[in-house]
Amino acid sequence: MKPIQVMGVQGLPLIQAGDDIAAMICENTPLHEGDVLCIASTIYSKSKGYTKPLLAITPSERAVRLGNLNGEDPRFVQAVLDASTDIIMEHPFILSELSFGHIGVRAGVDQSNIEDGMVIFLPPDPMKAADDLRDEIKTITGKDVGTIITDTCGRSFRRGQTGNAIGWSGMVAIRDFRGDTDLFGHVLKITEEAVVDEIAGFANFVMGESNNGVPAVIFRNCPAWAGHDSLYFRSEEDITKRVLKKEWS
Repeated sequence: MKPIQVMGVQGLPLIQAGDDIAAMICENTPLHEGDVLCIASTIYSKSKGYTKPLLAITPSERAVRLGNLNGEDPRFVQAVLDASTDIIMEHPFILSELSFGHIGVRAGVDQSNIEDGMVIFLPPDPMKAADDLRDEIKTITGKDVGTIITDTCGRSFRRGQTGNAIGWSGMVAIRDFRGDTDLFGHVLKITEEAVVDEIAGFANFVMGESNNGVPAVIFRNCPAWAGHDSLYFRSEEDITKRVLKKEWS
């Protein structure tokens, strides 16, 4: 197996609504067949205009109540409520589910890496976003490049944030080892490796979280893997969600 290479895409400008991210990346960095390109959800959302000024948001009574409870701007809270399909927990922060299955703090709505007075939302359909980006790159370069759209998320039971995949194309999310054998011949019964999250986590390390200005990362020579795309637990499987819902309902 060739050594895996990881390269941050340097020199991209601040992304504005209407920018063609695929073209900008392809002009900036040569892509190879089989590469995996990770991009931060913030730049995709900014390019597509998934942003909103706080001044344009009128908070509801619930947003005012939760804003007072958590010490947050009720307009920002309303943006979170608007982006959510289900509220899992209200305090000390809002934990919510989005339409595509992702569960995250404040529905992934963010005020960092965007101008003052603005909020930025996650792409409403990250899987389609990853598909579209992959198709655009193939049209430009003729190369089949896997794409992963990432978001920074906290983790239960551990301090600190890591990158997670919220959309992917050109690969399956889970490498399924069930039925394989380990070094001692034991049959693996439960091992499912979330490869897209592992790649997204390392991409986040390269991107940085402050003013690094590296919103895209290329992985080269990743070996192929087989498995499935059932990255999110079904509601009946998600023990943590069920416990929290019971606690806060």
